[in-house]
Amino acid sequence: MKKYLVILMSVLSFGAFAQKAPASPPAVVIQKVGKTEVMVKYAKPSVKGRLVFGTKEQKAIVPFGEVWRTGANEATTIEFSNDVTIQGKPLAKGVYSVFSIPGATEWTIIFNSDPKQWGAYTYKAEKDVLRVTGKVSEHAMTEQFNIGVSPEGQITFDWDKSSVSIYVK
Repeated sequence: MKKYLVILMSVLSFGAFAQKAPASPPAVVIQKVGKTEVMVKYAKPSVKGRLVFGTKEQKAIVPFGEVWRTGANEATTIEFSNDVTIQGKPLAKGVYSVFSIPGATEWTIIFNSDPKQWGAYTYKAEKDVLRVTGKVSEHAMTEQFNIGVSPEGQITFDWDKSSVSIYVK
């Protein structure tokens, strides 16, 4: 009887370890830019052979000209420990949700005062506190969406073959 109990427990334990990783795993980036700590929390969707950026007619998963949550799952958030400037425009310290409106050559990056949102389903433009633009550049294939923050203040959004950068001081 003990033998069967040990086998059963082993099988159940193995099953717990064999669970799949989330489709869009969570990520956190923490970087000091000057005296300011910048923290980004987001989820990393994957290309999986799909067309990422393009038109609705092309069935892109992120259509040009539409508000995107800039990641997956909950809205991406960014926190600044001090007042900053982004692309030369002032932004008060605090926590913001980050949305974007991708385009073929330029993205609009949106900092919204409501950090507690699921995706862009409840996004309200009247809660935007800052909008800036960043140019799209060609990038080596990046399977999973990635946000990076350099010590010099460059915030990059890389996915598929596209990269967009904005600058924080």
